[in-house]
Amino acid sequence: MTTSHESQPSASISARLIGRNGAVPKRLAQNGRYAFSGLALSVRVGVAVVGCSAPAATTPTAPAKVTTSDVVLASTTSTQDSGLFDVLIPAFEKALPQYKIKVIAVGSGEALKMGETKDADVLLVHSPAGEKKLIADGFAKVRNDVMYNDFLLVGPTADPAAVKGSADAFAAMLAIQKAGAAGKTSFVSRGDKSGTNTKELTLWAGSKIATPTPAADKWYLSTGQGMGETLKVAEDKGGYTLVDRATWLSMASTLPGLAIAFEKDKALFNQYGVIVIPGSKNEAGGQAFADWIVSPDAQKVIGDYGVAKYGQQLFVPNAK
Repeated sequence: MTTSHESQPSASISARLIGRNGAVPKRLAQNGRYAFSGLALSVRVGVAVVGCSAPAATTPTAPAKVTTSDVVLASTTSTQDSGLFDVLIPAFEKALPQYKIKVIAVGSGEALKMGETKDADVLLVHSPAGEKKLIADGFAKVRNDVMYNDFLLVGPTADPAAVKGSADAFAAMLAIQKAGAAGKTSFVSRGDKSGTNTKELTLWAGSKIATPTPAADKWYLSTGQGMGETLKVAEDKGGYTLVDRATWLSMASTLPGLAIAFEKDKALFNQYGVIVIPGSKNEAGGQAFADWIVSPDAQKVIGDYGVAKYGQQLFVPNAK
């Protein structure tokens, strides 16, 4: 038996042999074979394209890896406990991916001390007097406003010191002192030189009474801890404490034994500022964060935070 080896038409030939609507021109058909340029070409039903190769596969180019450097941010426990950093830090790192923020949440007093020792690159704190002193002592050069909220006096829902009827914040502190001395309640202080603790001491001084101490006044307790833990102690002891609004709103649902006793007084204003530490390990990164947090994009993140959940701003942006 003789096997016939017949040539397949090329892609270009096949295209010319096929008529419109895929029909084979009748004039070329002869016994299932086609005559073309003197060649006998076998054709099956349909069109076989031979010799066309698929495009070469391309290998995706991997995105260039961004080299990051750590930026140490020393800040208050209130910014941490309120949840603000959960949205603020990712926004910064998305805008400037070359930096990675490491937050150290402490009282403002300790944060300022970290600035003195250059253990932080940038500070976000709320202790205006301490911030001004840091600059006056030569440890920093510039401080900029970032945002503000206010402090609240919270205490037992029964309000044993009758604080709610106070004329102002100083009168409210005096009412707590009198009720505490009478054995009706207690006051729980952070006692940690934080911005909140500093504000508390200012309020006692403005009440024109001797500042209470744990040693001299049994009703006056000091935790030496952050805002969240101090609130828990206040509820447990049935006492009053001073707290920033952001932390209170974020934790109030977990503290059913406490309620707002006094608020909205000019003496309870709470300003936050940002300070870059010259000569720190990553001063450039600290400056980048300080510049970004006062930018319109960052100020919008701050202003929007908490509104959907709490129906009000936890922090009001006020960078100039």
